[in-house]
Amino acid sequence: MKRLSENFGVSGAEDDVRRLIIDEIKDKTDEITVDTMGNVIALKKGKKRGKTIAVTAPMDEVGLIISEITDKGYLKFKPVGGIDARKLVSKRVVTRGGVKGVIGMKAVHLRTKSERETVTKTKDLFIDIGAKDKADAEKRVRLGEYAMFDTSFADLGGRVKGKALERSAACMALMNALGGEYPYDFYAVFIVQHEVGSRGAAAVSHKLNADAVLTVTAADTTDAYGCETRGLKLGEGVTVSLRDARVISDRSLAEKLLDAANESGIRVNRGVTSDLTDGGTAQLTDARVVSALIPCRYARSPVSIADKGDIEETEKFIRLYLNKIGESI
Repeated sequence: MKRLSENFGVSGAEDDVRRLIIDEIKDKTDEITVDTMGNVIALKKGKKRGKTIAVTAPMDEVGLIISEITDKGYLKFKPVGGIDARKLVSKRVVTRGGVKGVIGMKAVHLRTKSERETVTKTKDLFIDIGAKDKADAEKRVRLGEYAMFDTSFADLGGRVKGKALERSAACMALMNALGGEYPYDFYAVFIVQHEVGSRGAAAVSHKLNADAVLTVTAADTTDAYGCETRGLKLGEGVTVSLRDARVISDRSLAEKLLDAANESGIRVNRGVTSDLTDGGTAQLTDARVVSALIPCRYARSPVSIADKGDIEETEKFIRLYLNKIGESI
């Protein structure tokens, strides 16, 4: 988890994460290919053939891309993926080239009354790398360069904190599940560019044309202080999403898996969310799709918190799916 979390993996620049995953799973799989977009497609052979089964997890994270270098040497940027600008002020970042900086904005006492009353927007922010002027900044950073949050991973006991836990938790669960033996061949697919519209999923879904797909990702919790909304909570296991922003899960298949999970003692919940999974893209290829969500507090921000037990329950659910799915399709 530490290596997955701290590696550079902004959408479109997942190379480091891809190399890490391949290195970790190469002895657990029978065949690994990387498509032109960068998706990792790992085949795990079973005893039976005739069905195409897939489990997916995203490899990428939200981040920033440098869009302008000002005369004073500040870096203007645009978000890569869905980032709430209010979470960015004073956060540390590092470019792909290793240049460190901090996100700043005009000091509060210099802002007008209307500016103070307006919600912070990305256009009001900049990255300060300590450059003296534009020429100094251009020696260190190029226009179009990516930046990620400079966040250290830490073990909090039963929970962990770090950046990019959305992809790290999902990839960890799928990587661990690859250690099992299953009735049918299946593809473990680690997907690029999830955070910018499921672009990697679109490419690989049409290539595999799977009969059934389990999409695994993380979703923001509703258990933060002051939040009374029902939804995902840390420490309650994995959630089977019956509907999200892009997919309605195959209901009969989801119900069978929920029943089987409950019988097996897996901590599993039913959910209806507005989060985004890759299931909608997979469903367009006529696959029977079920989405599994791992709770993640402060998702898609400079630092998130996840529960180790929830990741373990997700791994159990993936194993259950791979053992049971052949009976249902």
